Amino acid sequence: MYDSDQRFALAAELAEAFLTAPWKRDAVAESGAARLDRWPGWMEALAIRVIAVYPAPPVERQPELLGVMESFLAEHAPWPGETEPPRILRLLADERAALGGYGTRRLDHDWPIAEIDSVAVLAERLELSHGQLAWLADVRSLERSVVHEKLRNYRYRVVPRRGGIPRVLEAPKARLKEIQRWILHEILVHVPPHDAAQGFTRGRSVATHARRHSGQAVVLRLDLKDFFASISAGRVFGIFRTLGYNRSVAHVLTGLCTNTVPQAVWQAVPHATDPALIQPRFWLGRVLATPHLPQGAPTSPALANLAAFRLDRRLTGLATSATLAFSRYADDLTFSGSMQLRRRRSHLEALVAQIARGEGFAINERKTALYSAGGCQSVCGIVVNVRPNVLRSEYDQLRAILHNAAAHGPSGQNRGGIADFEAHLRGRISWVASLNPARGDKLRRRFAEIDWEED
Repeated sequence: MYDSDQRFALAAELAEAFLTAPWKRDAVAESGAARLDRWPGWMEALAIRVIAVYPAPPVERQPELLGVMESFLAEHAPWPGETEPPRILRLLADERAALGGYGTRRLDHDWPIAEIDSVAVLAERLELSHGQLAWLADVRSLERSVVHEKLRNYRYRVVPRRGGIPRVLEAPKARLKEIQRWILHEILVHVPPHDAAQGFTRGRSVATHARRHSGQAVVLRLDLKDFFASISAGRVFGIFRTLGYNRSVAHVLTGLCTNTVPQAVWQAVPHATDPALIQPRFWLGRVLATPHLPQGAPTSPALANLAAFRLDRRLTGLATSATLAFSRYADDLTFSGSMQLRRRRSHLEALVAQIARGEGFAINERKTALYSAGGCQSVCGIVVNVRPNVLRSEYDQLRAILHNAAAHGPSGQNRGGIADFEAHLRGRISWVASLNPARGDKLRRRFAEIDWEED
């Protein structure tokens, strides 16, 4: 329906847009349309064709996917009333030069991210040989089948959760962790997340998250299920491509930032005894078996924020339309507003769940909670009834520890065997002071009474 250059440009842009979305017909169609100046009449038919041909995202077969899309565009006649093809919003350079092979994809941003034109340049910047880079990137997911711990790129720890599925922490080993920190500081920290994202970004914190919901009549909190694990390598690849890196570089950067949990590690995770947890455990095992953001990697929080950009944008729009405040801290979604929020709770929760599904996330219904001003309103452990504050029980416990440490010596209060107990108490006091300066001053006066040298 269009000439060859137009078909190529559209197919290249839409192939990448599709791969950054959850692999469902409506989701990939929306992702593709977001790259264009209008919704073309053939978009849904294209999504149906692609999903039919590829039941799973063809991350490793992008040239083939591009060919399928070009063929589709060549077969179909123009939509009634259509005289020009839809315009690609994001590209500034000649599409064929930028996307035809492995050239850099030049986009309209001025973020000072690292310039990496090839895998060879990336290896040089990281001071690695090609073999070392390939091993650490593990684009073939060999980690999944490795039995011996010395051959793995990650260390694993299973953390029990009361009333839930154990959490699998994936901590990168020293060299990979150093590389991930380089990617974080040279690339990811320069890319701003959505304004609603309050975690893992400079100038925002759990305190700013809580502050958005202080003094509200009603606070509604929802939780995203398995937040990091649910973000696939395909979405991470799309982020690096959007930043302008060519396919080969984006592919390696994705491998360095994603992981597959070894089968032996998952088999050691205790089976669910609660019937309600059997299906969620099975689902978690499936996503951990495929490349995903590891919970424990330095790059995961920043990449998760970028992967959730559209989720944040859509939920912000929903909140604005309902005259509500909204913000997200990692997997914690918080809405607040007038008493109307209590009356419209069911409708809002249904819309949030629908939007989350459309963006590749799921709501953990077991953790949804609504707080009214008549009780204790808590956001990520911070009381927000009037202004951000620590829980009274937390404040009283810390005050008692300081009192007893001054009266009987601090060693008797260090029941957890903390190596630097003095610094630990200073940190807890600073946290209280950041939320409630008056309480912080009282605690500092008590802290000054402790004789550390005598102890």
